[in-house]
Amino acid sequence: MSDSAPPPDGSQPLRLSPRERLLRVLRRQRPDRIAYAPNYWQWFAHQQNHGLLPPEIAHCRSQLDLIRHLGLDVFSRNVYCDQQRCWFGGLADECWHGVETSEEIRTEGRDRVLTRTYATRRGPLTERLRYVWAESTLVQERFALENAPDPLGALEELVQARKWRFRAERYAAEQARVGEDGIVVAGELFSPLKLLHLLAGPVQATYLIADHEDRVRELLAAHEAAQLDLARQIAAAGVPAMMAMDNLDTAFHPPAYVGKFSASFYEKAARLAHEHGSAFLIHACGRQRANLRLIASLGVDGLEGVAFPPLGDVELDEAFRLTGDRFLITGGISAFQTRELASRQQVFTYVRGLLDRLRPFAHRFILSASCNTAIDAPWTTLQHFRDAWLEFNAAGG
Repeated sequence: MSDSAPPPDGSQPLRLSPRERLLRVLRRQRPDRIAYAPNYWQWFAHQQNHGLLPPEIAHCRSQLDLIRHLGLDVFSRNVYCDQQRCWFGGLADECWHGVETSEEIRTEGRDRVLTRTYATRRGPLTERLRYVWAESTLVQERFALENAPDPLGALEELVQARKWRFRAERYAAEQARVGEDGIVVAGELFSPLKLLHLLAGPVQATYLIADHEDRVRELLAAHEAAQLDLARQIAAAGVPAMMAMDNLDTAFHPPAYVGKFSASFYEKAARLAHEHGSAFLIHACGRQRANLRLIASLGVDGLEGVAFPPLGDVELDEAFRLTGDRFLITGGISAFQTRELASRQQVFTYVRGLLDRLRPFAHRFILSASCNTAIDAPWTTLQHFRDAWLEFNAAGG
């Protein structure tokens, strides 16, 4: 008998709370129904910023309020983030030793521009981020190592000077706020290769690797050690799921680079998580097929946001088959679907077909728009996806 089948006495099975449902998925046990934990972070902020919230959800003050209003599950690494200053993070403090940091915030029109300066022995390093009001999103305009006279020397100073302290009390407060409605994922980690992208930008990062590969690997080892210490703190705090926010796509994370710069971190972080009963996942975007077997072989528990055509290069059921019998995947709804599937019938047909194909993997799958919900998606479309999910589960899916 399946875990969600009716009991022998004919009574109805108890409905699990979203939190318990998601914990069962993390344990690779069949849930009472397929979990649905979308990411409305940018969509909600955009509607709120521009006065576009429909009357039905005008009372909502946060993404969490919206998810609760729709009766969905919370499996989120951004319910606690300040999206006007960072793409991820908020549960860990940076601790600097030997490098002074400062921030300046100004407004340009309705945009918010954040400039961070790192005072190093080699002079100041500056990065600039802009919260683009018209799109309700954060973009990076300047990288810290951009135009640095000695980028490798500057990289050395930065990675040696920074450690992290996990704020277990903040996590506990955020999880208490969510309660039985789901799980707060600690999305605080990022790999050595992602660090290089964040500090130098993808283009300069590629040149640095091409010209100084051995030296770059040596320097990034300090970041790996610091991040593994943070992973250890997260796991020791009893967090059920942590995530590396790497945008693991092969355009910027080709398998050769993953093997040389990030594989050690992924493998060790996954091991640390498992020692404490936690799961270790990676945020992924774009084309991922070429990395799937490698990532699964490292003990990583799963990927958030496996992208499928037309935005990615692998269908979700194939991704499950490529990664073995324990790999977790979230996804299934991209910005493309929330923008292009206009009618209720189109949404229902899409959801039914998707979940039918993924039925054998329901114990390792979370239906989600985990990367993005289109900011111009109609409110009715979000309701249609909720209703289609409910109908599929009610029909025995």
